[in-house]
Amino acid sequence: MKLWSAAVGCVVVLSAISAHADGALKVDGASAQMAVSIMKQWPRGVVTTDGKTSDWTYEEGVLLDGIVAQWHATANGDEFRYVKDAVDKYVGDDGSIKGYRPKIHSLDEIAMGRALLLVYRVTQQPKYYKAARYIHDQLADQPRTASGGYWHKDVYPNQMWLDGAYMAEPFRAAYAYTFHEPDDFDDITKQLLLMYGHMKDPKTGLLKHGWDESKTMPWADKNTGLSPEVWGRAMGWYMMAMVDVLDWLPADHPQRPALIAALKDLSQSVVKYQDKTTGLWWQVMAYGPRKGNYPEASASCMFVYAIAKGVRKGYLPQSLEPSATRGWKAIQRAFVKTAPNGDLELDGTVKVGGLGGKPYRSGTFDYYVGEKTRVNDAKGIGAYLLAGSEMGQVATEALGQGKTVMVDAWFNSQTRKNAAGQTELFHYKWDDDTNSGFSFVGRAFERYGVKLATLKTAPTVADLKRAQVYFLVSPDIPAKNPNPHYMDKASGDAIEAWVKAGGVLIILQNDKNNSEFEHFNSLSERFGIHFNAVLRNTVDNNNWPQATAMIPAGTGGIFTYPHKAYLKEISTITVSGPAKAILKDKGDVLMAKTKFGKGTVFAVVDPWIYNEYVDRRNTLPLDFDGFDAAIDLAGWAIRQPK
Repeated sequence: MKLWSAAVGCVVVLSAISAHADGALKVDGASAQMAVSIMKQWPRGVVTTDGKTSDWTYEEGVLLDGIVAQWHATANGDEFRYVKDAVDKYVGDDGSIKGYRPKIHSLDEIAMGRALLLVYRVTQQPKYYKAARYIHDQLADQPRTASGGYWHKDVYPNQMWLDGAYMAEPFRAAYAYTFHEPDDFDDITKQLLLMYGHMKDPKTGLLKHGWDESKTMPWADKNTGLSPEVWGRAMGWYMMAMVDVLDWLPADHPQRPALIAALKDLSQSVVKYQDKTTGLWWQVMAYGPRKGNYPEASASCMFVYAIAKGVRKGYLPQSLEPSATRGWKAIQRAFVKTAPNGDLELDGTVKVGGLGGKPYRSGTFDYYVGEKTRVNDAKGIGAYLLAGSEMGQVATEALGQGKTVMVDAWFNSQTRKNAAGQTELFHYKWDDDTNSGFSFVGRAFERYGVKLATLKTAPTVADLKRAQVYFLVSPDIPAKNPNPHYMDKASGDAIEAWVKAGGVLIILQNDKNNSEFEHFNSLSERFGIHFNAVLRNTVDNNNWPQATAMIPAGTGGIFTYPHKAYLKEISTITVSGPAKAILKDKGDVLMAKTKFGKGTVFAVVDPWIYNEYVDRRNTLPLDFDGFDAAIDLAGWAIRQPK
């Protein structure tokens, strides 16, 4: 199908991407085409630049970060497969990592760990955990400055570089969250706040590239230890680190407000130094069009990503969003080129920037502007894809600001053992990236700027008041959970009162072999919805039509666009009272809706929008558009008044 990309003024044809309920794109068309182009140029995750194949490097790590961001925005399974192929060429069955050099104590070596962790979270295969644990554990030997900051590398003693913030801290944060190591967050935030506290230039409000705490390096100011100038990409690394660490940092962590305050402060300064004529950012940020200075692609992409994501996540004010949009349009004009074969290319990424070493790098203006740019630099492409993944969400991100979408983890409270032997919740949960998870449903909602929450206790009125939308999905049976929590009167009363006051209740039932009905119907029947404990739409040997349900445009006033749903092994619904059937198939009700007081209840007979059927890693044909339907459903839900 065809997508219009205003950013590049062209039509992009991509089979796995379509328009969502607001007429905006699921991902910016230019970055989607760039992802296709780069996967074609560097197939199976084998990155080749300067005539040689890359090793385990931070540059490939940043590229994979961009590909992951595209997958999360597009549900194009080719992108996940690309990342997995890239990781698999390094990781052995025993968790060993080909090309990883722990003895040099370089934070750059940590960057690929983010993609490795993502593959673990999706597949749960132990070898990826072993490799991630090895990276995590070796950081215990990373040398530190007197104040506790990581050295950037062994060969740069007592020095913190802004680059290291992105190389290490998002990986550490994702690891801490995934493997339940909450104490790590204290040191993660310490690293970031050390940089903010010591590396800020009072004249510009920006951070200098490096800080030598010993103040002995020739490039270091003898009073502050800081390097001479503000390098664009160094600031970009730090900004991206901030917004990515906040993804994982617990909401109640004592340093979370300080990180957000630092992000706001620095973002204002970054916007101030955006070039007023071009909309881009300069290689040496504070000098503008001084002779020799030049706009730089990777830094510009990093700032677009960090600002747009920060606004969508509610860390930054909406007033900063136009800066990201202006920057993105400028990037297309200045740096995006079309190759003779029709593929997109990214020009204008500086190859390298550093301090000290041999040959010596002084950190001065003349040094930075003397570094050359190149076409299709892997880290530049990664930053571009990250920026594009956010710009595809700009059209909707303000609609749900201030709202919370909560998923139940009480009536469905199944647990599993992770590769570290820890017990964790899974199955229809926002943070479950496996087939059984709801991570893509969560992303569909996050496109609208909402916050996600999980309720791990029996619902009370006070609990539910924190949310505008509440998901109840496939309540447990003993075969799934030895100690199920059944729906009871107190919970039903709380949910009914919340809906009546304006809440949006979304119920996704299941079939009789996978879900509880008797107790749960005591809730749903309050809204005129009775789930029938039957088994329908079984599928034999991938005979996909056996589970096909067509959702016409306008269904129930919920789905603006038509969708082809895959509803495998389902129950059915009987409606009464205020409930209305909104989708039927062969005489059976598959979806129903109830207006109840000021609120609304939407019910469907299957949790059909879970990852297995929307993330497109699996064999389900691409014309089943569960992710589009989830985005459509999310848009309806967050628009309901409360």
